[in-house]
Amino acid sequence: MTDSDTETISVAEISDGPGGEGIEEPGTTVDLPVVDILTGRGFVTGKSGSGKSNTASVIIENLLSANFPVLIVDTDGEYYGLKQEFELLHAGADDECDIQVSPEHAERLATLALEQNVPIILDVSGYLDDAASDELVTEVAKHLFAKEKKLKKPFLMLIEECHEYIPEKGGMDEAGKMLIKIGKRGRKHGLGVVGISQRPADVKKDFITQCDWLVWHRLTWRNDTKVVGRILGSEYADAIEDMGNGEGFLVTDWSESIRRVQFHKKQTFDAGATPGLDDFERPDLKSVDGDLVSDLKEISDEKARQESRIADLRQEIDKKDARIRQLERELEEARDLSRMADQFAQAMFQKAEAPYRGGDGRNLNRPTDKQAALGEYNEASDGDVADAAADAAAEADDTTDNAGDTPPRRPLEAPSGPPWPTHGLLSEGDEAEANGASDAGAAAPPADDESWMAAAEMGDFEPAELHPAPGAESRRDVVDRMTAIVNALGDVHHGMLAHYRERGISDPLAAHVAAGETGDQHLAYGRNRSLRRAGFIRHAGRGKYEYALPDLVSDEYADLLGDDELRETVAAIEASFVEEEADGE
Repeated sequence: MTDSDTETISVAEISDGPGGEGIEEPGTTVDLPVVDILTGRGFVTGKSGSGKSNTASVIIENLLSANFPVLIVDTDGEYYGLKQEFELLHAGADDECDIQVSPEHAERLATLALEQNVPIILDVSGYLDDAASDELVTEVAKHLFAKEKKLKKPFLMLIEECHEYIPEKGGMDEAGKMLIKIGKRGRKHGLGVVGISQRPADVKKDFITQCDWLVWHRLTWRNDTKVVGRILGSEYADAIEDMGNGEGFLVTDWSESIRRVQFHKKQTFDAGATPGLDDFERPDLKSVDGDLVSDLKEISDEKARQESRIADLRQEIDKKDARIRQLERELEEARDLSRMADQFAQAMFQKAEAPYRGGDGRNLNRPTDKQAALGEYNEASDGDVADAAADAAAEADDTTDNAGDTPPRRPLEAPSGPPWPTHGLLSEGDEAEANGASDAGAAAPPADDESWMAAAEMGDFEPAELHPAPGAESRRDVVDRMTAIVNALGDVHHGMLAHYRERGISDPLAAHVAAGETGDQHLAYGRNRSLRRAGFIRHAGRGKYEYALPDLVSDEYADLLGDDELRETVAAIEASFVEEEADGE
């Protein structure tokens, strides 16, 4: 047996009082064998203020004084006071630490501790994310265990608040599983572990019962004293409630006794003491050699570079995602324009056939501004998509106060009845004016409205059946053509147009949202432009647009329609995008 195997540290004295076996006289020095402390499994417990952290610090101070390195997992930032007398590496997340570390530093920390004999305080109190601190503890413990399998060097790992890692109830995470593994298998490799907790009832009992040495300070909670009674006996469960500060029952395998002892007071700064009214003065702390942490700083710098690169890549991905969304919107607008162009071409074809279906139209050959706007659809191209948002934005930024130039028009209410008039849409005087005198070669329309409508539904038309009322045919042509244009627009445009009809004057974003779409400005103004180019709405100033379908229909007839006729014709076209009212309303 070598001298190192018999080396001891003095940590306490025998105290007087109930409990213990009274083998030694009060005041007798209590020594602990260093090798058993470094390689064994220990547990120190007691309620807050009973002295458990002081006991742990006294043991650590003695080990450091004998040049035995340790690693302390500090959950509350209480152990940096050791740096008042000893050179320890304070690693953690706070600026007060010697180095900020993450799981990437774990292997280097284990190397410093075991191969270069550097005592380490692993301060996890500053990590806001519990998962990050748990991962750091897990990785450090793994590397210590792996290296000790080869080195077999006596080394102690101390865990504060161990119930957070190895709880009695609930599952354990990777950190807890690794600590249990060290407790079971670390001794034969030279790696010891000691757990500190103020709640023994919350610590996994498999860990407590396997410990080689235990210290029980004052406990008062019933569940905790019951644990003492089960392990030490009922007499100790009663006596432990009256223990003084720093006093405890010391149980060790090597002495096979239970001793009531008073632990020495720690020599270094007590950073865990409850703050008082006196000013807090941080002591002068010893710093470690800069060369020892140079590799750790290089790891930190490399991690910072990687995080910066990752941030840059994420920013590039976000830009590409935004570009993809923009292209998808432009593609949707192009599809809208393509559909409108196809449907408008069909509508124009129907208009060209009108003279052959029994009427040559009234005032339809005179081009109007609205018809010219409709004609632009024959030249629709992808370029319209690209400048749609810019055109709308320019109109939205119009600061000229022209809202009073064009008074708001309220939409005409749709009448009940068929979606568009059948015949007799003009007065007899208008029909005579439109056709000159009576057309001797034309047959009168059927007297029975229902039979005429039935014939219309069957598509059984002969040109002669529509005379002598070509004006009615002209109105039907307009209804057919404009309805075809509306149908070409699609559901979103219908919803926007219905919104303008209801409000009279509104803005593109409100109309787009009312149609059930998002507040995407680019898409809203692009679709709004389609309605404007069709003549269904017009710019009212200050980014607002007003419903213009009644004026568009009136222009088609050179303002010759009466109010009732205009209302009926507009209502027939509106039936293609306005939902029918529920029965009974």
